[in-house]
Amino acid sequence: MATPVSTIPKIRDALRATFRSGLTRPIAWRQHQLYQLARMAQNERELICDALKKDLGKPKTEVLMAEVGCIIERSVKSAEQLPQWAKTEYPDVADWQKPWKPTIYKAPRGTALIISPWNYPMILTFQPLIGAIAAGCTAVLKPSELVPTFSQLLEEIVPKYLDPNTYRVVNGAVPETSKLLELQWDHIFYTGNGRVARIIASAAAKHLTPLTLELGGKSPVIIDSAYDIDLAAKRILWGKCNNAGQICVAPDYVLVQRDKQDELVKAFRKHYNAFFPKGALDSPLFGSIVSDQHHKRLTSLLSRTKGEVVLQGRADAARRRLEPSIVKDVADGDSLLEEELFGPILPIVPVDSFNQAVDFVNARSHPLVLYAFSDNESLKQQLVSETQSGGIVFNDTFQHLAVNELPFAGVGESGYGNQVMKHTYDTFTQLRSSIDMPKEAEPYLAIRYPPHSEEAVKALTAAVYMPIPPSRL
Repeated sequence: MATPVSTIPKIRDALRATFRSGLTRPIAWRQHQLYQLARMAQNERELICDALKKDLGKPKTEVLMAEVGCIIERSVKSAEQLPQWAKTEYPDVADWQKPWKPTIYKAPRGTALIISPWNYPMILTFQPLIGAIAAGCTAVLKPSELVPTFSQLLEEIVPKYLDPNTYRVVNGAVPETSKLLELQWDHIFYTGNGRVARIIASAAAKHLTPLTLELGGKSPVIIDSAYDIDLAAKRILWGKCNNAGQICVAPDYVLVQRDKQDELVKAFRKHYNAFFPKGALDSPLFGSIVSDQHHKRLTSLLSRTKGEVVLQGRADAARRRLEPSIVKDVADGDSLLEEELFGPILPIVPVDSFNQAVDFVNARSHPLVLYAFSDNESLKQQLVSETQSGGIVFNDTFQHLAVNELPFAGVGESGYGNQVMKHTYDTFTQLRSSIDMPKEAEPYLAIRYPPHSEEAVKALTAAVYMPIPPSRL
């Protein structure tokens, strides 16, 4: 059920009043909310799995591994590490500035809006919230209307575990989201696509609201011809099959040297048959496409490709099922390279050299992640130096998301702003600089007051004449 639009400003105002009351400031209070979030994920896991099975056909193991377990672990660890994160900092400064007591306070930004997508709705709703809670913010959660069972479940279970005066769920579609975006927020955290991100950024700009945009794009895979092709195929296919390819870090297309293409295709077939001996169409280990619209979009892209379909996935539109398809000899300008696929279709683009693959990637928008399979350290360094992407992962796919200490972020078209654990905490935290000038410093400050003597001018402008070390290329 959609949240009445007329109540949305009242919800925001109530959360702002809670923030101003100081309720969220004590570290112990924040830790309790984080532990409560972990309890919610743990206690309600069966309902969460059932909801995502109904909305997305998600396998239970996948939900427990990639969504529920992550929230439990990161909530608990964030609570444990929060006292260290939130410590006031005293930077090391020059001796003559030490009496000023330079200080960096960790201040919550205020009342946040978190807009999450449908593909991984548990982790992508609550991972930002973990940071908001840890930082001491209040927040509205706006889950996707494309997962209605899950979104309604959140409206029911969140108030049972989290303080309802501090965290609220708003459900609905465009009218409700539009009303949310009319309001002023202290931070907006959006996960989704670039088209909607532009709408959100425009709305935020009216209030100069800071943003985190977690977007996607076409994340490429480059395979060094000297690498183990069979192992590369296994790891790429596994990454592509997660949530039926409906994830922002899914391998979108593969660049491989032309003389290795058929070997790669053979390896993909081998591992597909091993993963799904009876095919993925009816497998409980393979998810469904989110909507009829997305199912039609994917089958249309596949029908228009000029490449050769070498693994033809079966489709069942009535159940929104679509098996993985592998397409070789895909060329620039093909339908499968038009947009982020966000589904179980994997194009193979043959190239004549590693450098040609690098040029192909650089000719396009910066991806959320660049995958590369190589044991050659100089080639790895070349990719680090010559390409841009949110992340760069060598010799695997998807698994970098499991490293709690790594920031997860895009660049350019794939978004901006960091998340995961402390990085999410930092996103919702303002570093508030401070000094406390003692009365006793007045004799040392005398030279700043006009009129300035020649000696005072010399002291005040000394930095202009500081020696610069010699350098040359």
